[in-house]
Amino acid sequence: MRDQFGRTIDYMRVSVTDRCNLRCVYCMPAEGVPSVPHQQILSFDEIVRICRIGAELGIRRIKLTGGEPLVRRGFPKLLGMLKGISDIEQVTLTTNGTLLKEQIDELVSNGLDAVNVSIDTLDPDRYRQITRGGSVEKALEGLDVAAGVPGLSVKVNCVPLKDTADEEYIRLALLAKEGKADVRFIEMMPIGVGKNFAGQDREQIRTVLEKIYGKAKTYTGRIGNGPAEYVQFPGFMKHVGFISAVSHQFCGCCNRVRLTSEGYLKPCLQYGGGTDLRALLRSGAGDEEIREAMEKTICAKPAHHLFGEGGHTEEILETKGMSKIGG
Repeated sequence: MRDQFGRTIDYMRVSVTDRCNLRCVYCMPAEGVPSVPHQQILSFDEIVRICRIGAELGIRRIKLTGGEPLVRRGFPKLLGMLKGISDIEQVTLTTNGTLLKEQIDELVSNGLDAVNVSIDTLDPDRYRQITRGGSVEKALEGLDVAAGVPGLSVKVNCVPLKDTADEEYIRLALLAKEGKADVRFIEMMPIGVGKNFAGQDREQIRTVLEKIYGKAKTYTGRIGNGPAEYVQFPGFMKHVGFISAVSHQFCGCCNRVRLTSEGYLKPCLQYGGGTDLRALLRSGAGDEEIREAMEKTICAKPAHHLFGEGGHTEEILETKGMSKIGG
């Protein structure tokens, strides 16, 4: 379906849990955040029902997120249930990769189409610092097994921080050069504790990479479902991409909505508005009532976010952190 500005909305990010086995500095405080009681999280059947109705409205691609989705018990089963929905063309996953090695076979057998692995640095000490105790070796093991699956699209996501050494971007880009995965640099989002961290400018990263790998050419083909802008470096088997939602706003072609783990349908990441679908589900609402609520929410999707802008009222903005919204 189309929203009020004529954008086709065919992509839904679905958070299956607010829990995570890491504590990334820009995502949550050191002590973590209070976990939502399990009974307040959507059940698999509830997620599938919402996605089925979404498919009737034109949703064709689903991205499963968290928190860390692989910490939810039985997650591969949910993936298979979603793949069974008529008109859903693709179900993909974003993960920190540390649990991927153990689950990759079951995920693939349930129809996983693509996976994004979040790795901000290849330096073990730096990774441990950013994630507050995580193991980059485990993340890389997950990346390796995913990259070894024939036909599975694999990407690496990096959120570059201001104090990250240039060498780290150079090392991460090698993953694309060697053909292991497309590598994307994602601009820091001023959400939750992320407001306290400065990111790195994509032009600066590209300049650093071009000094080492040569002049990059803009890649005009399509890779995945998101808004990344890709470049091709000489001799690289894969691509390097940039997702810069704040400095290079792409709201005019946004095709997504988000479903939080508690069942809140959000038309835009930054705004607090949306619709409580869990309340409808658990009050006995029929499919038509839920469909109408989803359609109304999608249609009312804002024209653009307000990151970096003044003059807005804080009351309309999202106050939850990324782990609660769905990264």
